[in-house]
Amino acid sequence: MKLFTTFIFIAAVASVAFTFTFVAEEIQKDGGTVIGIDLGTTYSCVGIFKNGQIEIIANDQGNRITPSYVAFTSDGERLIGDAAKNQLTSNPENTVFDVKRLIGREFNDPSVQQDIRHFPFTVIEKNSKPIIQINTGKEQKLFTPEEISAMILGKMRETAEAYLGKKVTRAVVTVPAYFNDAQRQATKDAGTIAGLNIIRIINEPTAAAIAYGLDKKEGEKNILVFDLGGGTFDVSLLTIDNGVFEVVATNGGT
Repeated sequence: MKLFTTFIFIAAVASVAFTFTFVAEEIQKDGGTVIGIDLGTTYSCVGIFKNGQIEIIANDQGNRITPSYVAFTSDGERLIGDAAKNQLTSNPENTVFDVKRLIGREFNDPSVQQDIRHFPFTVIEKNSKPIIQINTGKEQKLFTPEEISAMILGKMRETAEAYLGKKVTRAVVTVPAYFNDAQRQATKDAGTIAGLNIIRIINEPTAAAIAYGLDKKEGEKNILVFDLGGGTFDVSLLTIDNGVFEVVATNGGT
């Protein structure tokens, strides 16, 4: 029986962003700019690999993490990030958050049914999918989870573009290891809507292991990764064999 040789504890959403920019570094070898985005349940952030260092980019409020919130005001204005979260208490029915819990899932999924009971905004069923319903007073609007996620990804892209002073079209995005194919594809679709080419989807625990340089070590190793995020706490068991990663098992609060 093999013992675990390494334990990694990710203690914040922001720290996850430090991991996949290592992957972006490798991809940038073919030229062009690649950003790394942590599309989190409660917070998101964007980073780049620049001059041999990882840099998490501050948003227009000076914060390196941005709330994964989208809100619609009574006059039809759309707010994303800090501005959206700040008016949650005064406009709860039109402020969308935790959309990562819905993306790529069926409406009748037990976890979706459990989550929507606690949301202040309305989620309806359309073609077996969860759809967010917004009522601004002037009109009713329907959004898929991918469209809401695209707004957050777009905010991350704009944050990076403002810092870099140029257009960004390519990104690496991390997802939980438990995401299935539908959830991963939905995340890529959200990127497309946001004007991004998601060139790679990376498991969050795999990205963490890369950040710690564990892919550079020879031989076979077992790794436990603890990911304490803003909305979830997951534990993943990985094996690394000469730089090749495999997620053996994952569990936790999703």
